[in-house]
Amino acid sequence: MSTDAIVVLREEHKEIKRLFRRFEKAEKPAEKQKIVGQILEMLAVHTYIENEGLYPKVREMVPDIESDILESYEEHHVADLLCAELAEMDPDDERYTAKVTVLIESVEHHIDEEESSWFPDVREALGRKQLQEIGAEMIELRKTAPREPKMIAPRLVDRANAQVPGQRPAPAKVRSTRRPTRTRVVAAAHGARTTPRG
Repeated sequence: MSTDAIVVLREEHKEIKRLFRRFEKAEKPAEKQKIVGQILEMLAVHTYIENEGLYPKVREMVPDIESDILESYEEHHVADLLCAELAEMDPDDERYTAKVTVLIESVEHHIDEEESSWFPDVREALGRKQLQEIGAEMIELRKTAPREPKMIAPRLVDRANAQVPGQRPAPAKVRSTRRPTRTRVVAAAHGARTTPRG
């Protein structure tokens, strides 16, 4: 088995796409749920080894494609959100298949961009030895990678109270943290009104 980082990732991309095709052919809810479980686990591991092993190194060694790397981080973030939501859903939910379809489309777009847009640039910029070192590190990271989606869905804001659920409400009036000046203390002691300074 090759430890070349790009070869490792291309093989994982093929396996992810195979799972996608299996889901698209599945008809029974239990079968769909089983395949989605495999997809979620594979994506959790895959995005982890890319985020921790490949992207930081490539960003440092091939600065010309930094914007592609930043976009890839964001695409992973979107996939993580969808995966976290799917992990909490049942296959009989009316939006389950639609959400998986959006996940598939998003991940396939991401894979296509990596493989056609910036993998060739990385291969050209880095030598074989560097790609093998990065790949070996990614294989090592896989051993400790999370197997479940990150639970990172943003908290919904309670629009009525404009606060995050579970958070203490903000005080009605915010008091100044400025210490009173000597003039204000003396004036207050004598009952005089003072004009607040800006």
